[in-house]
Amino acid sequence: MAEARTLLDVRNLKKYFPIRKGFLKRVVGTVRAVDDVSFSVRQGEVLGLVGESGCGKTTTGRCIVRAIEPSAGSILLAREQGTLDVASLNHKALRPLREDMQMIFQDPYSSLNPRMTTKDIIAEPITCLQPMRGKILEERVVELMRMVGLRPEYMRRYPHAFSGGQRQRIGIARALALNPRLIVCDESVSSLDVSIQAQILNLLQDLQQQLNLTYLFIAHDLSLVEHISHRVAVMYVGKIVEIADTEDLFKHPKHPYTERLLSAVPKPDPLLKKARVPLKGEVADPANPPSGCYFHPRCPYAQDICSAEAPPLVNVHSDPERTHQVACHFAKELQLKGVEVA
Repeated sequence: MAEARTLLDVRNLKKYFPIRKGFLKRVVGTVRAVDDVSFSVRQGEVLGLVGESGCGKTTTGRCIVRAIEPSAGSILLAREQGTLDVASLNHKALRPLREDMQMIFQDPYSSLNPRMTTKDIIAEPITCLQPMRGKILEERVVELMRMVGLRPEYMRRYPHAFSGGQRQRIGIARALALNPRLIVCDESVSSLDVSIQAQILNLLQDLQQQLNLTYLFIAHDLSLVEHISHRVAVMYVGKIVEIADTEDLFKHPKHPYTERLLSAVPKPDPLLKKARVPLKGEVADPANPPSGCYFHPRCPYAQDICSAEAPPLVNVHSDPERTHQVACHFAKELQLKGVEVA
């Protein structure tokens, strides 16, 4: 994986939402939903993006595919013609890039148009961007439906006739329609039953291997991220606080927030007595974040420097050829508890 080239390089990405008040709707502040985020994803890799609800994971994913407009930063996508900054393109120049990157949405109910048949939903990206019509288009829809485990004879049905897992398979087929290289999976299994989650997760893994896809896998369930991801990035209040290989991060977390997240992962063993490390306090307000490290009001290891100075995201791995990036002043001194990777 280390030899694969970088497909996506996000640099200093920001998304601030204005806070408006009064009759004239004057801007009185901003919500820092994504606050100076940087990371890269290699070709064929699965990068898990985790954190508490409201930390900015989904906003980051939507900015990358330009479903919403970023406030600042660069989103560099490698193509055969060269590297393009997705963040700087206008909507006309952005259209051809839809063939390179797509998104699987969280809610399989609201993400599908109830007035369109399955065939029309899956074929819509193709008809918008490629000159494919008639029988050839229908054959492509049949191929995509079989690829995600749906029966082609159901292509005339509407979304209400399908279960939640089947609807998510339709969403996956739609995302694959243009043969993209990068897919942003936004909590793509979190709204499904546990048994269906496993099926969809295995499907995503199989497709990733068959088609050499690259995933940005957004989730709040670390057990799912452990199962599918090669590397994991942890977000807290709009910032990346730790990035490492999955096994390294789970066994040897370097940030106190990551330690708390791992402590909350349930283990299906009634005989296992697991000592939990509770996470106290409230999540920082992204409209009025604390000074210094955003996590310091909840951190049991915090010292004076933590409230005065924001820690940079730096590599603390002992092996110079490997990376384990952490935004913590005491990452090298702390001995934090991890979990065993299955």
